[in-house]
Amino acid sequence: MKSSTSILITAMVLTALALPAQLGAQHTRYQLVDLGTLGGPASYRSGFGDGETIVNERGFATGIADTSIPDPNCSGCFYSHAFQSKNGVLSDLGTFPGGHYSYGNAINASGWIAGSSDTAQFDPLTGSLAAHAALWKNSEMIDLGTLGTGLESATVYVTNGGEAVGYSTVDTVPDPFLYLGASPHPFIWKNGAMRDLGTLGGPDAMPTNGCDEQRGDLVAGWSLTNSTPNTTTGFPTQHAFVWENGTMVDIPTLGGTLAGAQCANNRGQVVGQSNLIGDSGCNGSTTSCDQHPFLWDHGALVDLGALGGSYSVATWLNDAGEAVGGSSTAGDELFHATLWKDGAITDLGALGDDCYSLAQAVNSQHEIVGRSFSCDFSLLRAALWEKGTAIDLNTLIPANSSLRLVEAVDITDRGEIYGRGLPQDCGELDEDQCGHDFVLIPCEIAGTQNCQDNIGILSAIVQNNVVSIHRRTTAPQTRSARKGSVPAWRRRLAARQFGSWN
Repeated sequence: MKSSTSILITAMVLTALALPAQLGAQHTRYQLVDLGTLGGPASYRSGFGDGETIVNERGFATGIADTSIPDPNCSGCFYSHAFQSKNGVLSDLGTFPGGHYSYGNAINASGWIAGSSDTAQFDPLTGSLAAHAALWKNSEMIDLGTLGTGLESATVYVTNGGEAVGYSTVDTVPDPFLYLGASPHPFIWKNGAMRDLGTLGGPDAMPTNGCDEQRGDLVAGWSLTNSTPNTTTGFPTQHAFVWENGTMVDIPTLGGTLAGAQCANNRGQVVGQSNLIGDSGCNGSTTSCDQHPFLWDHGALVDLGALGGSYSVATWLNDAGEAVGGSSTAGDELFHATLWKDGAITDLGALGDDCYSLAQAVNSQHEIVGRSFSCDFSLLRAALWEKGTAIDLNTLIPANSSLRLVEAVDITDRGEIYGRGLPQDCGELDEDQCGHDFVLIPCEIAGTQNCQDNIGILSAIVQNNVVSIHRRTTAPQTRSARKGSVPAWRRRLAARQFGSWN
C-alpha cells in the first residue's frame, strides 16, 4: 500500500500536469547563478542595510564571501573578502597589506566597487585593525585614506561618474555615541581628493545608501545636531540631511528627536525615517520608537504614513518617486510590504498565508523585490511584486536549483535580481553561517540554453503546501502572528536602518 505522503505527491504531480501552460508563462523565468563563496561556508551582502546597488545592468555584482582561512580570534569565523562576480565567477578582491577582512558594499555601471578593507594599523579606540575606505577600479585597489587624523573610513557607494561617497572619522578623540571609536563625517572622493561634508552641528554625521542616485553633487544621510542625549531615546537629537551643491540642508523631523535619510533619487527627492511627536514608543531606546517614513521634495516634507499600525519603514526610492518598504497593519498585528506613490499607500501583501513581508528595492519598471516570512518565522522566501501580484521567486527558477531563495535585495532596470539563498542543508537560523548570495538573470537575457523549461510549478506546490514533508518541525501556520512578534520584527528593521549606528 502506498504511504499517504506518496499519494499526496502523486496527486500534486497530476495536478501540476493538468494546470494550463499559460499559468507558468505569465511571469518571467530566471537563470539562477549561485555565487558561492571564496572557499569558506558563506557569502553575504554588506552590513549597510537596504538601499545598496549590488548588481549593475551588466550583471556584475559585489558582496562579501568567506575564505577558507579561519579567524583565530573568533570561534567558527573565517576571514572574509570583498568579491566581484562576473558571469557567475567570483574574483577575490583581496585586502590592503596587513588586513584580513574587506567589504564590497556597492557597484556602479562600470563595475567599480565601493567598500573598505582592514589595514595593518591598530586602532586603540576600537581594539582592532583600522579599516580604510576602498575603491576597486578595474583591477586596481585604491586606498582613499581618511579625513584629518582619523583612523577609520569606508566607502558606501560610488556613482557612475566616479564619485565615491563614504564616511571617515576625523580625529582620534573618543566618541560616546557610535561604535567607530571617534566622530565620523561624510565625504565625497573624486580623483584623489576627499571632501569633508561636515555635520548639522553635532559631532557625528553619516551618509546613507545610494539606491539609484548617481549625482556627484548630492548626498543624503543623517547628522546629530548636538551632543545632549534626550530622555526619550537616550540619544542626542538626530536629523536627516541632504547635501547638494556644497550645502548641507537640515531636513525637519515628523515631530520626534530622531530622523535620518535612507537615500535620494536623481531628482533630489529624499526618503527617510522619523520618530513621531513626543518620540512615542521609544521608552529610552532608539529601536522601539514609533516611526513613519517621509518624503522630502525640495523643501516640502510629507509623512508617508502607515497601514494603520505604529511603525513603517522605507527602504528604496526610484527616480519616479516610488518608495517601497513595509508597515505594520492595524493593531500592529501584521507587517506587510508597502508601496508609496503619488500620495497613496498600497499594501502589497505577503506570500500565501505569511504574516510578514518587506519590499527592499524597486526599479524603473515598477518591479519590486523583497522577502516574505511565515507567521512563526520558520520559513523565509524571496518575493517579487509584479503587476499587483506577489510571486515566490522560487517558483520562477528550475525546480532542481542549488539554492532556496530567501531574500531579494536589489533589482536592475533590466530585471536582474540580487539576493540571498540557502543550500539544502542550511536552515533559516543558520543563514549567516551557510547562506549564499545569488543573481537571477531573466531568461530572455541569459538565453534559453541557460534556462530550463521546467517552470517549477510542482516545486511551488510542494513548498507552499507540504513544507512539513521537508521540514518536519514546521507546523502548519495560521493567519495570525505570535504575540510580541511584530514589535520584535520592528526592532530588527530599526537596527537595519540608520538606527544601527547608535
